[in-house]
Amino acid sequence: MGFASVVVLSVGLAMDATAVSAAKGLETKQVRLIHVAKVALYFGGFQALMPLVGYIVGAKAGPYVEAWDHWIAFTLLAGLGLKMLYDARAADEDEAPSDAPRRDPFSTHTMLVLAVATSIDALAAGLTLPLLGVSLVASVSTIGVTTAALSVCGLLAGRRFGAALGKRLDAFGGLVLIGLGVKVLIEHLTA
Repeated sequence: MGFASVVVLSVGLAMDATAVSAAKGLETKQVRLIHVAKVALYFGGFQALMPLVGYIVGAKAGPYVEAWDHWIAFTLLAGLGLKMLYDARAADEDEAPSDAPRRDPFSTHTMLVLAVATSIDALAAGLTLPLLGVSLVASVSTIGVTTAALSVCGLLAGRRFGAALGKRLDAFGGLVLIGLGVKVLIEHLTA
């Protein structure tokens, strides 16, 4: 198998984080360096950490995590998506003054929940790393760097489309997160 398999695995694992990053880009007025750093570190870091944990935990916990990973990811993503929809509706109903504080879409809590939700499948994937014939350090590094890079691209693409479509895209971002949660659930239930 080898390193090419790790790259393919890395890209596959990064897709959810990339889509969520694009939703974050839609949600913000301006992408700043701190946003880029947070997206890269949270998503790339957790995508590297979870396979490492999966590798260490080993086969005993693997079947249990694999049996529930889709439900955990669905619950977290759908919950955050519903909250974004609620916030968008509340903003429409109660138009706040421009000097009122707006929730931070890149808050530590939000980013932590999203990073965990998008990396749960990487935990189960960590159990397969020994089968790929690549060192553990090379594998988790490739997964983390690939996810960080693709997530930053998603963030920038989301902001570009958000600027073109207007400032009220929290609802769309929420629908994207719910859609990702449903996608994860359907993929695992039909596999």
